[in-house]
Amino acid sequence: MIIGWGGPGRGVGASARVGAVADNGDVSLYRDEGIVLRTQKLGEADRIITVLTRAHGRIRVVGKGVRRTSSRFGARLEPFMHVDLQLATGRTLDVVTQVETLDPFGRTICADYGSYTAGTAVLETAERLTAEEREPALQHYLLLLGALRALAHGEHDAGLVLDAFVLRGLSIAGFAPSFAECARCAADGPHRLFSVQAGGMVCTACRPPGTVVPSPEAVALLSALLTGDWPVADASDARARRDASGITAAFLQWHLERGLRSLQFVERRGDEQAESVARGTRGGGGVREEPSATSEVERLYREIGDAEVEQA
Repeated sequence: MIIGWGGPGRGVGASARVGAVADNGDVSLYRDEGIVLRTQKLGEADRIITVLTRAHGRIRVVGKGVRRTSSRFGARLEPFMHVDLQLATGRTLDVVTQVETLDPFGRTICADYGSYTAGTAVLETAERLTAEEREPALQHYLLLLGALRALAHGEHDAGLVLDAFVLRGLSIAGFAPSFAECARCAADGPHRLFSVQAGGMVCTACRPPGTVVPSPEAVALLSALLTGDWPVADASDARARRDASGITAAFLQWHLERGLRSLQFVERRGDEQAESVARGTRGGGGVREEPSATSEVERLYREIGDAEVEQA
């Protein structure tokens, strides 16, 4: 899934001359390509636009007059758009002076509800994982570009693209989960227990409280999403995808220390079938002693939510 140019320049400002009211000095211009993560209103016609760029990391810039119907590039500065920007350095926020569309991902992503909900979660995750503004994040940028391209072209199921992006984004940030060996003692697997706190699969000797027992199919799917083995991921069944999505979401929330607002709206295909299979398994005689991955993840969601309420 992981599959521009930029450099500072200087434009000449108003030079001192007879009759000039004031000297504005030099205006610094630079170019970079980026992906629009989100927008927010500013004043009557402007917007603050958050962009993850190739060379400058995550930045916030001002689009002047982009909310007017007569704006020349307002439609190009919407979420999911891959654009080439020319920016003028400002006192607090830089100002967009020119925009060129590179890939209109928003056109096709917004046409499908599943792709749109997964895409919004991808954008929010990208923003959270690049917490420091103007800190170069080339790997996150390329990963995001690949994820949006996969969503726009329908190369894989939208839920799988989202989970793969989350796992790889966390890996780039230094929180790579371990699925082949014990996350604590590095004992060779396969292991049956997964611990969000420990950082992956754990052996019985290292088992901490709150472990879950995902199915072998779910573990194989998680490993495939992390390594980019798409034939294995595309061939997974509905229940394995659901358990893998729950574990991925809990792992992300644990390291971000807060949940994603957009994650609750993500449409997961096959949820109803997976739920019926889960009910049938719980109703049979082969009930496992350990909590299921889905129920344990739901408990973790509640704990994280309660902690956020207490902090507020």
